[in-house]
Amino acid sequence: MCDFSSKTLGRCLCIITGASKGFGRSLAQQVPYILQAGSVVLLVARSGLLLEELKTDLENLTVHLGLVVNCVSADLGTAEGVAKTLEAVRQDAVNDYDHMLLINNAASLGAISQFCSFTDPAQVNAYISFNVSSALALTAGVLQALPQRPGRKRTVVNVSSVFAHKPLPRWVLYCTAKAARDMMFKVLAEEETDLKVLSYSPGPMDTEMQEEIFRQMGVRHELMPCQKSGAKLLNLVLDGDFPSGAHIDFFDL
Repeated sequence: MCDFSSKTLGRCLCIITGASKGFGRSLAQQVPYILQAGSVVLLVARSGLLLEELKTDLENLTVHLGLVVNCVSADLGTAEGVAKTLEAVRQDAVNDYDHMLLINNAASLGAISQFCSFTDPAQVNAYISFNVSSALALTAGVLQALPQRPGRKRTVVNVSSVFAHKPLPRWVLYCTAKAARDMMFKVLAEEETDLKVLSYSPGPMDTEMQEEIFRQMGVRHELMPCQKSGAKLLNLVLDGDFPSGAHIDFFDL
């Protein structure tokens, strides 16, 4: 059982991107504990097989809690993938919810290389499309599908990084995307004052991305379980005690 307070988000439509592995998978396993019966958890990732495996793992828990888990296999780096995801959101949005929670977790590390090595615009555009453009388009579509109404709360989370603010040599793609996403969601917070918008830096976690960092750089960091950082994020969402548009780091909590 996850260590959360007795608070819940009520009847909620919770959308998690990048849900098949790592931090997203951990969030999918934890979030049911803060939802009430009648909620829907919509899991999005490129791997349909991994999503179905996750759904099977969650079935006993979610059925017991009166929740529904739906899966969308989609590449959010493409317009087709975003459209497919939004169609699933619109289908679930016909129900009445107390809360909408969107966790923009899907992201990639990209090539770690010197700035001057990135001379191919197609390579850069493909990275930005998946890591920045898709989050903007998806979030905009979700907010249109679940507009503000009396009694409904809406929360948008951007899974960020310390490198949204701290430049790191050879990490130009990753740092640029994380910085762009943070600013993008700050703008959203300024425009949509009824929203709670949070950029959350989860800290170094035991994920496949860390294995990729080791493969590319030969560096290993001290890592923590995804569940530990996920619990802090979900408690933040439950409490809502942060200024909308804020960037909050795991180590500051």
